[in-house]
Amino acid sequence: MSDSALLEGKVIVVTGAGGGIGRDIALSAASQGARVVVNDIGASLAGDGLDAGPAQQVVDEIIRAGGEAVASTDSVSDAASAEQIIGAALDTFGRIDGIVNNAGILRDRFFHKMAEPEWDAVIRVHLYGAYYVSRAAAPHFKAQGSGAYVHMTSTSGLIGNLGQANYSAAKLGVVALSKSIALDMQKFNVRSNSIAPFAWSRMTGSVPTETPEEKRRVERFKQMTPAKIAPLAVTLLSDASAISGQIFAVRNNEILLMSQPRPVRSVHRSEGWTPQTVLDHALPALEASCYPLERSGDVFCWDPV
Repeated sequence: MSDSALLEGKVIVVTGAGGGIGRDIALSAASQGARVVVNDIGASLAGDGLDAGPAQQVVDEIIRAGGEAVASTDSVSDAASAEQIIGAALDTFGRIDGIVNNAGILRDRFFHKMAEPEWDAVIRVHLYGAYYVSRAAAPHFKAQGSGAYVHMTSTSGLIGNLGQANYSAAKLGVVALSKSIALDMQKFNVRSNSIAPFAWSRMTGSVPTETPEEKRRVERFKQMTPAKIAPLAVTLLSDASAISGQIFAVRNNEILLMSQPRPVRSVHRSEGWTPQTVLDHALPALEASCYPLERSGDVFCWDPV
């Protein structure tokens, strides 16, 4: 541990930390002086099954490296269970300073085939989970006048993707949740940011590889390891950063600041609009500024740096 450890004395909860991006954030946070609650229920990518092993393995790795950590196998998708995740931090380390909302599952299906349980399961883990864990920590952040949230979003929500209406809706919802937290809690010195990570993990292992283009995209993904996400996440958790309410993306060695919705172009008629004048005037005038129907891979089409 360096003398300039960014998270010295902090207690950080990382959900979905039994593997992939969450694991690397937990390890990096511990290397920067944090005491870490490693939360993971040990489920499959679809959310099935329970296994305490993954969380404990990461805890053991942190301890072997000289850090402090405790495992939590509570689910983020239930309010009472999420309270227990924060309780693990308070009971073990006496405080809570930062949250990384990383836990997630996938139930990919084209929209016209998507079943209600597939929609509910993904929304509950990603969006409800981020809310439940964040809400459980909020009173403690308010009372101590400090705290930081880092939420994992996705370009599937920010831009779009095929077969992921449930995941995309949840991940765009997480961005709005993060911005609302940043606005509501700024007077308590609490920060909240989102990261859209590009990394090869269980969550991207289901990307289709049926066409040459898709195969090339997967090969690009494989170059982007989960460890590349950790430096930004750890920095945003630290008191050294004052940034809040932002959306970032990390793509191998690139850190990108993403845009947020703002007016692009406007038209007006002093006499007001009718459906016909909208059709004849408004839509043609605005059409040149409309966004194409693109997927994440269309926008991020260059090889990772």
